[in-house]
Amino acid sequence: MDDVTIVEVGPEEMPVLVGLFNQIFRPQRTLEAIERRLAGRQSVLRLLAKDGDTPVGFFLGLEHKPDTFFAWFYGVQPDCRRAGLGSRLMDAADAWAKDKGYQTIRIECYNTQRPMLHLAIELGYDIVGIRWDPSRTANLVIFEKKLNG
Repeated sequence: MDDVTIVEVGPEEMPVLVGLFNQIFRPQRTLEAIERRLAGRQSVLRLLAKDGDTPVGFFLGLEHKPDTFFAWFYGVQPDCRRAGLGSRLMDAADAWAKDKGYQTIRIECYNTQRPMLHLAIELGYDIVGIRWDPSRTANLVIFEKKLNG
């Protein structure tokens, strides 16, 4: 995974990001559903991780509040995990958000996604709450990390 690059991409790459989302997560979502959620949002960040020309991971984030950036969706292909790519995606998002003047970055993770829970703690995120997701009938753990210290 030494040849993996992480690049910021524009809206024209959304079909690739949604394709990755649908390979990694269930239930699947349509391009239209994800674009509807991003419509009119401030500071949308789209990151694509590529191994050569092959997309292997992604990150989608947006402004949560004027001082807080929200890591909405992020994922790595199962056969590319455990190589530090998730950490690299999150570090790139942290650096981007800090550069844009955000003071905090927030992520949410289902309690059942143990690898992501561990990654968030490893990367210095603090648990700040729990939110019930009625559509999935499951708890989300809310993490935040201060970007200025």
